[in-house]
Amino acid sequence: MTQAVDFQHRHKSFQIRLADDGALELYLDNCLRKRRPRGEREPQYVWTNVELEWEEHHYVEARYWASTGALRVDVNGEPVLERHLSA
Repeated sequence: MTQAVDFQHRHKSFQIRLADDGALELYLDNCLRKRRPRGEREPQYVWTNVELEWEEHHYVEARYWASTGALRVDVNGEPVLERHLSA
């Protein structure tokens, strides 16, 4: 069963999904930006760079550790979300 975590940053909607096949996906405004298949190395890592205002870039990163279920999302290096997902 796909799990999803929604969050807002400024005026944009983001979603992190853990797909049925174990892939980690990052969506921006309902558009898939990055997908990382499940592998042996941890954490799984997806990212996107988005310009929110004129020349104002925001780097959104998500890391997921399948062994513990920990999910962490950072924007410009600052934590904005930490959750636990069931495997």
